Amino acid sequence: MARYTGPKNRICRIFGEPILGSGKNLQKNSNPPGQHGPSKKRKAASEYAIQLKEKQKAKYTYGVLEKQFRNTYTEAARLKGATGENLIKLLEARLDNTVFRLGIAPTRPAARQLVSHKHIMVNGEIVNIPSYQMKPGDIIELKPKSKVNTDVTSMIRGKNPKISWVDWNEKDLKGTYIAHPERESVPENIKEQLIVELYSK
Repeated sequence: MARYTGPKNRICRIFGEPILGSGKNLQKNSNPPGQHGPSKKRKAASEYAIQLKEKQKAKYTYGVLEKQFRNTYTEAARLKGATGENLIKLLEARLDNTVFRLGIAPTRPAARQLVSHKHIMVNGEIVNIPSYQMKPGDIIELKPKSKVNTDVTSMIRGKNPKISWVDWNEKDLKGTYIAHPERESVPENIKEQLIVELYSK
């Protein structure tokens, strides 16, 4: 499956949540996409369908393809602790997600583009792999040329104060990945236990 590049609002309507973009159009039409809209009779979802939908939600939220997601789950299962919580920690520790959390880019796709186009440095070295796993203490910053590129710096919004596991220095345009987040600190509405149940079958 290639990375999804279609209408973001369609995905928001499937899950009934603004997982891509602002989701402002959900106020106008929150019905799932389909030919007959709200009048269509829909069967009650099976247990498998509910679990699959939760996995798809996580994939779309973090912009991860199926093979990458399964590999991340396999790695999470190897680690000590709850597999579901480990999965969220590994997804949050991706470089593109960290760039987004620091407020360097307004969305995860924009953050992925910054990383892929070699605008981001980790510990003084350019890293262009969006899935690069951050470690506590890693320093993230724009490369020198990018710090004076208005097209890049105009996207910077600054860190959400609720995100406590990263720190952002606005003056130096430099951030620090402090620690892996605890599950209760991650705001995404993902029921990771359903994903674990799906992969455990």
